[in-house]
Amino acid sequence: MHRLTFVGTATTLLELGAFTVLTDPNFIRRGQRAYLGKGLWSRRLTDPALTPEELPRLDAVVLSHLHGDHFDRVARRRLAREQPVLTTPAAARRLGSWGFDAHGLDTWASETLTRDEETLRVESLPGIHGRGVMRGLLPPVMGTLLEHRAADGRTRRVYLSGDTLTGDHLDAIAERYPELDAAVVHLGGTRVLLHTVTMDAVQGVDFLRRIRPRVTVPVHHDDYRVFRSPLSDFEALAAREGVAEGLRTVARGASVSLDPGDPDHGEGWRSGSGAPSGP
Repeated sequence: MHRLTFVGTATTLLELGAFTVLTDPNFIRRGQRAYLGKGLWSRRLTDPALTPEELPRLDAVVLSHLHGDHFDRVARRRLAREQPVLTTPAAARRLGSWGFDAHGLDTWASETLTRDEETLRVESLPGIHGRGVMRGLLPPVMGTLLEHRAADGRTRRVYLSGDTLTGDHLDAIAERYPELDAAVVHLGGTRVLLHTVTMDAVQGVDFLRRIRPRVTVPVHHDDYRVFRSPLSDFEALAAREGVAEGLRTVARGASVSLDPGDPDHGEGWRSGSGAPSGP
């Protein structure tokens, strides 16, 4: 089973066989501010579907970059320290100083987790959060390949886009991994200082043309005031351009299968269904 439960923003719980992975932990509540550095902030418009105390036991946390809407003060205080956090080298240095077991991955570097007879390989992929003047104002960002190998040898590949813009770096990913089972895509068309720093509808459709995942799950699209490109725009444009096959949207608190041949809906996460990850 390969399943995603949507917590909010880019925070998801991924069940990949025997492994459970948390992505980009963002647990502040509606109305609170996420601090983005350099004096920038944005107010959250939604509540997360889960709290840190309601999480199951985690095998790893995957963090695309260290921004307040991806790793916030609640995660810093209340997330367990036992599981590894796989992230950029810059973010790993900061997280290590906070007591987390942080592992910094250079682009194309990977680490492999093992549980029973299954493995999960986590590889850092290239990402571009901003161009021009924004590149110096924003932290380094990575995409992530999660490659799950079951005991019988079957392999599933899931690509987490991270807060990247579209561009030639996606072609390099598609060349290396021409067959991706699923992609979790950060959208929203985030606007900061008059610059777009995450994919909007047009860039999201370009992403689908370049990467060609069999299943696409959009996240990171309506949680903050700086998100300016609605999910509905992406859905409509993808349908007009003929790239909507395999598109699976999911509400906060609900789950969706990442397996191409499975139904696209699943049960919501049941609070208390797994061991909590922290106090």
